[in-house]
Amino acid sequence: MSEATAHDTAEISWADFEKVLMVAGTVIRVEAFPEARKPAWKVWVDFGPYGEKKTSAQIAALYAPEDLVGRQIVGVINFPEKQVGPFRSQFLLTGFPTEAGVVIATIERPVPNGTRLA
Repeated sequence: MSEATAHDTAEISWADFEKVLMVAGTVIRVEAFPEARKPAWKVWVDFGPYGEKKTSAQIAALYAPEDLVGRQIVGVINFPEKQVGPFRSQFLLTGFPTEAGVVIATIERPVPNGTRLA
């Protein structure tokens, strides 16, 4: 793990924060991603009014598909799409890197899909 640097803690404006569209979504499907270089899942999430989006997430170390389906997560949905091998990733599944693997950012109580993080 790297220590925080001054760059990591630079202040941003509220307007900067508002540019990042972080919203709640419910995982609806998870599939194996054998072509990934690091263990990963293909994950489909329902973001309510923003529709269904898919991503590749390196969370296989800590989560089985049955641990994820039905769970609400926090996704960043306004990054450009990214090609990950043969798969097109449409959002960033947020989480916290640990030595054991990535711990996903989940929602403590149900909220409507598409609700924006504030």
